[in-house]
Amino acid sequence: MVRLSLMPREQKFFDLFEESTENTLKAAQELKGMIDSWQFIDSRVAEITELEHRGDTITHQIMSLLHRTFVTPFDREDIALMAHTMDDVLDFIHSAADAMFIYKVASPTNRAKELADIIVQATGEVNKAICGLRRKTEFKQMLERCVEINRLENMADRVYRAAIGELFDNSSDIAQIIKWREIYEHMESATDRCEDVADVLEGVALKNA
Repeated sequence: MVRLSLMPREQKFFDLFEESTENTLKAAQELKGMIDSWQFIDSRVAEITELEHRGDTITHQIMSLLHRTFVTPFDREDIALMAHTMDDVLDFIHSAADAMFIYKVASPTNRAKELADIIVQATGEVNKAICGLRRKTEFKQMLERCVEINRLENMADRVYRAAIGELFDNSSDIAQIIKWREIYEHMESATDRCEDVADVLEGVALKNA
């Protein structure tokens, strides 16, 4: 009787999730680098676009593997939800960078710099948390990182609210208000999706502890 090993396929899910979060973290770092230096905007956005395309490919690979795998390391619904939610994080990072480029923003605001920094921190925590999926012994630490991701999302929400308030208080240029409101929304949404990933991870940990 031929024995089929499911372990390689199970490990492949973890490999792909880690690859996805590392790719997203790179995009976040590129966004922060672009905002901090404000040079070579076109090439920076092009790099983030390439990372976004890479993220789409990884998400497709996860979903394809999910359809081909009979026994999965945890609930199929959680695998699909986590894959799509992580893809959303990268989509919003790309949307923020792309909007800055398309709208020909003259210079970034201090609030944009704050949000970019929080996005890097949040995606970094997501990356570390995802690495804890492989072993139940790391679930406790993974849950601690989820708490930190929630804290960072709350911080981003406060910065976003302050940014919107300042935008309307300090500017009478309707076009600038519209541009920056959209950019801020994309950046805050990226941290929202990081929190959504954390929620999925918490559910996985509780179901499989």
